[in-house]
Amino acid sequence: MLSVKPQFLIGAAASGSGKTTFTMGLLRVLKRKGMCVQPFKCGPDYIDGKFHTIAAGRESVNLDTWMASECHVGEVYSHYAKDASVCVVEGVMGLFDGYDRMKGSSAEIAALLKLPVVVVLNARSSAYTVAAILYGLKNFMPGVEVAGVVFNQVGSASHYSYLKAACADVGVADLGYLPKVSDIEIPSRHLGLTIGKENEIDALSDKVADMIEQYVDVERLLEISSRSLDIEGVGSDVLIETNGGYDRPKIALAKDAAFNFIYKENIDVLSKKADIVTFSPLAGDELPQADYVYLPGGYPEFFVGELSDNIRLGEQLRSFAGNGGRIFAECGGMMYLCRKLVAQDGVSYPMSGVLPLECTLEKMRLHLGYRAADYRGMRLKGHEFHYSSVVELEVLPSDVCQYNVKGSAVDTPLYRYKNVIAGYTHWYWGENDFFKLWD
Repeated sequence: MLSVKPQFLIGAAASGSGKTTFTMGLLRVLKRKGMCVQPFKCGPDYIDGKFHTIAAGRESVNLDTWMASECHVGEVYSHYAKDASVCVVEGVMGLFDGYDRMKGSSAEIAALLKLPVVVVLNARSSAYTVAAILYGLKNFMPGVEVAGVVFNQVGSASHYSYLKAACADVGVADLGYLPKVSDIEIPSRHLGLTIGKENEIDALSDKVADMIEQYVDVERLLEISSRSLDIEGVGSDVLIETNGGYDRPKIALAKDAAFNFIYKENIDVLSKKADIVTFSPLAGDELPQADYVYLPGGYPEFFVGELSDNIRLGEQLRSFAGNGGRIFAECGGMMYLCRKLVAQDGVSYPMSGVLPLECTLEKMRLHLGYRAADYRGMRLKGHEFHYSSVVELEVLPSDVCQYNVKGSAVDTPLYRYKNVIAGYTHWYWGENDFFKLWD
């Protein structure tokens, strides 16, 4: 039986329009109303998803048509949406911006999931001209429904009157606006959710929610976005079978402020076949008894002193790897496995020493983009996002060649050292079997 509920995608004409800020505030408003709100994030970004989780009180889920098939994305959306009373999907970049024209764009997700789009439009230094922008967004792609708009950076009531007139002439619902405010700013993406930032994000969500309740017609937004949840697809429940609870392996998952870049669907998929126990390298935890160790990405560079001081864990990881233990590490997790990490100021810190590599943050440079690789009979897909670099790549050659979205080879490594598999790419496991990496 189909259920009808408000569900929509928050898009924009360009990055920097205020999508994430508005999304956080709206999630908090809906939470205040007592609604069970399920947040989603288009694309591979895990930081915005953490902002969502704080604002909504419910973990955000990534929807990405590069890392997963359309069928899988549909199933994932349905799975997490079915128990919610409202679903809010935050888009990525401009509405039609993808990795190849519209491929991977917010518009593609909206069309795939039949979601109406609520546009957050930065109206700073513009007035009636927004009619042309809205007209273009509304009519560019017939399969994408632009249902309403919320204006950002509105200077006055007079300014807003021009914007309302534009909505009326284009036929897009005017849902209100956010005024110009100087003290609303999301922390730097590189700072992310390190210690103390959770409170800042929580306070920011409340501040924006107060503005939304005053200036935005939330009830109308919910009314015009109510749709039947009728997505069909095949996803992790079918592709990854459970083992019935017998002889389930145990995965030790590092999880704290230094290691927290984890796609929710990855953990849910792994939980179908294994028991997961978490531990905190930052807190001085020792390595739990486990069959696998998973060190995800995060911010080890902000906690080099604490991580370096956890000598016992380093010894246990080296012993585990030396005895054939299976370790999987992504980005920040790989950095922790290196012999040492050179901080941005040039100071060197010993790390766990599992891998015969050194990593540095000197001369920081952003490495960014989708990645694909063929490994152990699987087509792996993921995303690379980091500022550090590995020193002397030839010390440990990459086990595979990785490719970008254009099919061109990139120098991003994936290392295999004994049973340790590590690299900079954050992989998505929704349609692959993580455990086959060691076959």
